[in-house]
Amino acid sequence: MKHLDDLLLLGDPRLYETCEPVLESELPLVAGWVADLHNVMEEIRAKYQFGRGIAAPQLGIMKRLIYLNIDRPIVIINPELATVSNEKNELWDDCMSFPNLLVRVQRHCSLTLTYRDEQWKSHAWEVTDWPLSELIQHEYDHLNGVLCTMRAINEQSFRWRPTPS
Repeated sequence: MKHLDDLLLLGDPRLYETCEPVLESELPLVAGWVADLHNVMEEIRAKYQFGRGIAAPQLGIMKRLIYLNIDRPIVIINPELATVSNEKNELWDDCMSFPNLLVRVQRHCSLTLTYRDEQWKSHAWEVTDWPLSELIQHEYDHLNGVLCTMRAINEQSFRWRPTPS
């Protein structure tokens, strides 16, 4: 089982790599990967009081796999952004790989995501909810070796996270 100490941190070269698709033959491995992602996300939540999603490469699993857990767990295998809205919003983004840093970025307000689930069933998910759309884009970027630091609006778009009380 992977733990918080296994989380790749800003500067680790693996965070900048493009991930390989999960193969159907690798489905038996997905449950273990998801258990590791879930465990590390729970440890982040306990320590830093944030965390709605995590991408496999953040644990050195260089596969196109995202785990979300907002109101329920969602496993997203081999996602593709089918469409994105022209309209964008700005936000202070955070990341488990640099938990004390916030980065001002722009993200699309809505999107359509195609992906497979842990039973290899295909889905097309139209996401019009802003916080969820933003989260999916953040995690999707991880699969392509893109960190929110690389999407900063400008050089003043960085700040330290306030310490939880």
